[in-house]
Amino acid sequence: QVYAVFSEELKCWCRALVESVRCQADGYQLTCFLLDYAKYCSVASENIRVLAGAFAKIPPRAKKCRLHCTKPLTLHIDYCENTAKIGPAKRWDTAAIQHFRKLLE
Repeated sequence: QVYAVFSEELKCWCRALVESVRCQADGYQLTCFLLDYAKYCSVASENIRVLAGAFAKIPPRAKKCRLHCTKPLTLHIDYCENTAKIGPAKRWDTAAIQHFRKLLE
């Protein structure tokens, strides 16, 4: 379901999908994907609203996507044997993400 959330970073209301909900001492914190900005943000539960009929049906400007058959790699360093090898990783590292974003720009 699509919601309207207030983004503190953008200082405006945005359409979003809720990814996860965390309980905190002062209330609930939601991790949301902003449909028109292709960004993730954290939003307090008091800053979320249900969208009315027609607004929820507007197609998003951004879509979540993945690179087909592309797996993350990382540099594995073995200090004992003084070697470094590129091998599979569970997640993309920050440097790889920044490099990919620069290539897109």
